Amino acid sequence: MQHKRELTCGICFENYPRATMSAAPCGHPFCLYCWRGYISTAINDGPGCLMLRCPDPSCKAAVGQDMVNAMASEEDKEKYARYLRRSYIEDNRKTKWCPAPGCEYAVEFVMGGGSYDVCCNCSYNFCWNCAEEAHRPVDCGTVSKWILKNSAESENMNWILANSKPCPKCKRPIEKNQGCMHITCTPPCKFEFCWLCLGPWTEHGERTGGFYACNRYEAAKQEGQYDESERRREMAKNSLERYTHYYERWAANQSSRQKALADLQSLQNDKLEKLSDRQSQPESQLKFITEAWLQIVECRRVLKWTYSYGYYLPEQEQAKRQFFEYLQGEAESGLERLHQCAEKELQVYLDAETPLKDFNDFRTKLAGLTSVTRNYFENLVRALETGLNDVGPSTNPSTAACSKSSSSKSLLSGKSKSGKSKSGAGSSSTRSSRQIDDSIWTCDSCTCTNPKGSSHCQACDRHR
Repeated sequence: MQHKRELTCGICFENYPRATMSAAPCGHPFCLYCWRGYISTAINDGPGCLMLRCPDPSCKAAVGQDMVNAMASEEDKEKYARYLRRSYIEDNRKTKWCPAPGCEYAVEFVMGGGSYDVCCNCSYNFCWNCAEEAHRPVDCGTVSKWILKNSAESENMNWILANSKPCPKCKRPIEKNQGCMHITCTPPCKFEFCWLCLGPWTEHGERTGGFYACNRYEAAKQEGQYDESERRREMAKNSLERYTHYYERWAANQSSRQKALADLQSLQNDKLEKLSDRQSQPESQLKFITEAWLQIVECRRVLKWTYSYGYYLPEQEQAKRQFFEYLQGEAESGLERLHQCAEKELQVYLDAETPLKDFNDFRTKLAGLTSVTRNYFENLVRALETGLNDVGPSTNPSTAACSKSSSSKSLLSGKSKSGKSKSGAGSSSTRSSRQIDDSIWTCDSCTCTNPKGSSHCQACDRHR
């Protein structure tokens, strides 16, 4: 009779009433206490609990979520559910975790958008393909090389090569930090030598030039003895200067973008409400300011990555390089104009104690700058993503860049305060563009210079 009413637990081997025993679909019975301990241990061991099997060593029956929910504590059930969600996200090719620090959102990728840039609910934009921050117009390979270069030791070695020389005795690199050529290596070496020819200082005196020059070095240089080392040092120095040029501007735009994000946050938190009170405008009518700042943040990101694009642009493609630098310069000029308007000109209205009559003019100006800058940057991104294909290798480098007179004009030189295009008198008002040479044409609407093969203006998208 005892055997019909009681069962033996396969873990603790104690007999328990049948009602207090439980089993997976396989039917192997275990007591509730052992089940709880088994499930709790598995959950605390990590995500492997999602593959939980029956405790019987010979059985491979799965232990499902329903049984976990029935047996586990509330804390363990929460952990199990978190592992389950993580498993769903990581096993699904259309979902990924947001890579932003501290963010716990997952993002679903919608195919067909033509871009790998996605935005999380935390407002972080990243590339779906490589999980780095959004980086249009450069590709993922360029971003990977640029980030590796920024963090690698190669630039340190270039700096050492360009700005130091090895001690002739101990071979440690030495930086010259004083004016004369008499160098003393650091202890314990303490070798004294000439910075120019690397010879022992005991062999130097007035007959070799003394502290200021080394006749032995000059003679050896004329004989070609130091040409190779000097050439390597000069190449390293040029490479370092070129990298520094692009990196400083990349980092400066990154810093400006972070500041713009902070300014946008401050604006949304309290400044819009303050502006609404002082200018007697409902907050719903001040969205143009938020849109301007969002555009500044986005354009700073794009402009930042154009410097990475420029660094890896082949130097032998002079036509593309000159045209790229012109487009980049126009983009930077237009963005600075928008940023200054949103930052400094807005401050006038924030500081005003009473409503100012020209606030509507400011609205029109800022909205117009936002629209034109957005349009220009969108066209810039498209042009760079296609590799500036409109500029062929046969293009004359001297005509690939804009002339001084046209490059000095702003992106908005053809815009009036109302945002409408100005038209000149006579036949020029009926033309969409004017020719300035055989390889480029200038848009009459916004004065942007475009490659000959382009049928639309890259700034305002107007047909040629």
